[in-house]
Amino acid sequence: MPKAILSVHDKTNLIPFARGLRELGWTLIASGGTARALRENQIPVTEVAEYTQSPEILGGRVKTLHPAIHGGLLARSNDNDLKELQQLNWDYIDLVAVNLYPFEKTIAQENVTLDDAIENIDIGGVTLIRAAAKNFQRVTLVCDPNDYENVLNELREGGVKDATRKNLAVKGFSLTAHYDTTIHSYLANLQSPISNPQSPISNLQSPLRLTAFPVQQLRYGENPHQRATLYSFEPNGGALGGRVLQGKELSYNNLLDLDAAWRGVVSFSDARDDTSVVIVKHLSPCGIASAKSLRAAFEQARASDPISAFGGVIAANRAFDAETANALGELFVECIAAPAFTDDAREILAKRKNLRLVEMPDLDIEPRYELRTITRGILKQDVDFGDPENTEWKIISKRAPSEDELRALKFAWKVCQHVKSNAIVFARNFENGIATVGIGGGQPNRVDCVKIAAERAGEQARGAVMASDAFFPFPDSVEVAARAGITAIIHPGGSVRDADSLAVADANNIAMVVTGARHFRH
Repeated sequence: MPKAILSVHDKTNLIPFARGLRELGWTLIASGGTARALRENQIPVTEVAEYTQSPEILGGRVKTLHPAIHGGLLARSNDNDLKELQQLNWDYIDLVAVNLYPFEKTIAQENVTLDDAIENIDIGGVTLIRAAAKNFQRVTLVCDPNDYENVLNELREGGVKDATRKNLAVKGFSLTAHYDTTIHSYLANLQSPISNPQSPISNLQSPLRLTAFPVQQLRYGENPHQRATLYSFEPNGGALGGRVLQGKELSYNNLLDLDAAWRGVVSFSDARDDTSVVIVKHLSPCGIASAKSLRAAFEQARASDPISAFGGVIAANRAFDAETANALGELFVECIAAPAFTDDAREILAKRKNLRLVEMPDLDIEPRYELRTITRGILKQDVDFGDPENTEWKIISKRAPSEDELRALKFAWKVCQHVKSNAIVFARNFENGIATVGIGGGQPNRVDCVKIAAERAGEQARGAVMASDAFFPFPDSVEVAARAGITAIIHPGGSVRDADSLAVADANNIAMVVTGARHFRH
């Protein structure tokens, strides 16, 4: 009779799987909690302790770590291994169904203790997975409840296929690699008051390990001659962690633009009344607005640069409703990301067959770090979530900004974080909210970005405010802003020529605020 060992923390679909194995004539061996679940459902089972003639010890820390178990798993299909097992009165084990203690979910909880985390580091389960995966030529490993039905179907048809066993083994090694990486990252990043940065085992010396799961083979990368694949940090994860509701396959460029738009719109979700829309084209925001309604926010964001908005990507931080869907009019849009889409909006947008809709699970940005590849290396940095806590804004001009100007400055300053350096943002208040009216970025010098923002804004620059992600090396940027009609400026300060820029501002009755914080985005 073939034998299976079952040891699962997540008991999803366990009972029908175990019952199916019994109907096919399998003998079941199970660890404590799993065995209890089977008995409660009248499924015959032999407990691990009974099979090994060795009790669980250390409060359950040691259950399946026994040579009768691992010998039965690792024994090959040859006469020598079979003879050795028979001499020890043991037998082959042909299938393992196992999943692990939820370490990742445990450490994600608020106020989790180190003891809690350590108790959720699985030892026996990982060892079972590795043993079964190593011997995949004979043993079937099932570490994902979603695979139970397929394995049962193949067993009913005569046996699990060689290719299936190999694929399941690959999934097992992928799971343990991710599991170990998560444990390593958690322990390596624990803040210890006695840590020594000069120590050879300090965090600086900890290698960066990543596990990413393939989600989609993309048609191509940025250009047709470049191959590309989408990976997720979560098994079976969707694009940006969301769910595609309709439309064509997302492309490499769509995903980059969606990510930029989503990061931008989430940053305007601090207050309940911040209903915001971000429009991105070629990885650059061309319009951002906050308003009392989503439709008003969209219309003001589009008005910021209606030419660039054509063929762009839209992100909203509120449920996308029918009014906003109708407001799209004839505008061609590649993708829309939002935390939800109303039924009426779905019905309207369904007429745009190629439009991709991505429903996002929440307003979180994860991970909280960014990675970029460079030649023979990787750069890692924290995500820029805004000014550091100790940032103090200072009014340095003769004239202080009005309440309306200050509100617009705060908005423009946040927009700067999402524009490629040298970032310049013109913004102004409207009856229903606040929006960008001109954005300039990605140029090698700052004054050109001011000129681009002024050109985009046109007459809307008069009475608008300006934000600059870094200081002004020369007063020429302030001079261009003054000619455009800007009434207030915010920038980090810190240039040796700050006094020259301030003099131009004062001469033109422009209010000027310095933050002491910079927001480059290269």
